[in-house]
Amino acid sequence: MKKAFTMIELIFVIVIIGILSSIAVSKMSATRDDAIITKGRSQVAAIRNAITLVKSVNMMKGSASYPAKLDTIASTTATSGKLFDSDGTNKLLDYPIYAKNAAGHWTKAASNKYNFIYQGNNIQFTYNATNGSFDCDHTKQTCKDLTE
Repeated sequence: MKKAFTMIELIFVIVIIGILSSIAVSKMSATRDDAIITKGRSQVAAIRNAITLVKSVNMMKGSASYPAKLDTIASTTATSGKLFDSDGTNKLLDYPIYAKNAAGHWTKAASNKYNFIYQGNNIQFTYNATNGSFDCDHTKQTCKDLTE
């Protein structure tokens, strides 16, 4: 008597493996998106904390001003280079964020305007040196995902 699998048993196993792999692939893509949002949230929090820290340092020096700018990139738009590294006198982030035109990365859109790229969309953050705010348009869900 031969000990072997029948054709029906083999097809049944292949179908089960196909179902399990389709579930795993969909979970992996959702996990990647969650990771990008988490990365963006932590970077926004670090940038905001750095802005507040620079104001505190300036207060100790006798001037209660926020940094005039968030990086020393001469170009008003940049897809490469160090972002959020210094305002020219005060260091902002110990480890700057490098601009890159890809998902989960930042680019400089204009003077004091930055884009976080998520799912093919640019979520624009604007820095206001008068009140130290670094924020985006909260009517958009992607902005809410990064800031709330």
